Amino acid sequence: MAGFTPEQNETQSGALPSSTSVNSQETLPAANEPAEKFPQIIRALRNQDFRRFWAGNFLSNIGTWMQNIAQGWLILDLAHTSFWLGVVGFAGSIPFLFFTLFGGVVADRVNKRFLLIGTQSAMMVLAFILAGLTFVHHITVWGIVVIAFLNGVAMSMNAPSYQALVPQLVEREDLTNAIALNSAQFNMSRILGPTLGGYAMALVGVAGNFLLNGFSFLAVVAALLRIRYPHEQRTNHPGIFDSLRQGFRYVNGQPQMRVLVGLIAAGSLFGIPFLTFIPYFARIQLHTDESGLGLLMAGSGAGAVLGAITVAAIGKLRHRGYVIVASGIAFFAAIIAVCYSMNFALSAALLMVEGYSGILMISSVNIGIQHLASNEMRGRVMSIYATCFLGLPPLGSLLAGELSRHIDTSHALAMMAAVAMLIFVVFLLASRDLRAIE
Repeated sequence: MAGFTPEQNETQSGALPSSTSVNSQETLPAANEPAEKFPQIIRALRNQDFRRFWAGNFLSNIGTWMQNIAQGWLILDLAHTSFWLGVVGFAGSIPFLFFTLFGGVVADRVNKRFLLIGTQSAMMVLAFILAGLTFVHHITVWGIVVIAFLNGVAMSMNAPSYQALVPQLVEREDLTNAIALNSAQFNMSRILGPTLGGYAMALVGVAGNFLLNGFSFLAVVAALLRIRYPHEQRTNHPGIFDSLRQGFRYVNGQPQMRVLVGLIAAGSLFGIPFLTFIPYFARIQLHTDESGLGLLMAGSGAGAVLGAITVAAIGKLRHRGYVIVASGIAFFAAIIAVCYSMNFALSAALLMVEGYSGILMISSVNIGIQHLASNEMRGRVMSIYATCFLGLPPLGSLLAGELSRHIDTSHALAMMAAVAMLIFVVFLLASRDLRAIE
């Protein structure tokens, strides 16, 4: 596959040829606006069902970030140590390591919309339970751990279907823009959610934040109920484990896809766990309050939005392999700098760099894998990607939490980021397939 353009990769890997739209008239009702009515930067929003899906997830993600910031603050109030931040991060993310692959197999077999409705409803119920326990003062650190784990199980089954559904809601030429816009809405929620969460904690308390998150899931469930889901031809599938083996063989058989998975695995294990510890830097190192934490998180989110806008505006990104490595190195360097910053304004600025470079790296990897994957294998391919992207950070969080018991937390996270940076450099120097990715 070395040297192919993304368009060639789609056709070569078994996707529909360029003369055929993913969402043909036979599979998706014609409800799209003319392309010329939408600028390139938001081109994918001309697809009505994608607009609904995008808006519903945006509102839901705002609630999720509000809950995340309140949960981190509550853990520090209950436990008075950053170790438990790592434990809760581990509990909430470790299900991705064990269940996401099966979620991908399920995504290739069932109606993805109904699966998403079920998983989103489960997360809504868990948010209401967390709100209730906190309101009556019966919440404990272990209670948060259990709820985080159950929420992680639902999210791990949700992730592959979420990733695989997007290409079915847009025309193929809009796929890159749709992925970028999804990154933009997620990271805009990172700005609004923590900021609103910080102020909401002052107004309605931690329990109120959890309750608002529960209600926010109604937005995405309503959107899923309204979209006109394209017809999928059902075929006989092999057993679950045979399907998993097919997915791994498929990824392993494509050198460019294999190296992209390797890079996202390294970044997820050693770099992304840093985000779990931002409350530590806000409270212990920078000596700020809830509003300050919200501003730091918003800085990271603002940088990520700018990164997503960059991807959306550029459209077809050239020399993607080099871009992934360069943005990854910038991401890890920003993390190391934040670890040793004692100035609030400098930390906020560095977090903007972290957010910008991080989303540029992640979006570029996601787009590359989506273009390489065939339609019939997309659920399993994205489950492997999601397992690395979402399943390895809990191990990294646990590693960082354990290291923080023996050395300073800032040293531990900086050391992990340095390891990831070294891996990216080695990949670039050693892999011709990575350098050939266009």
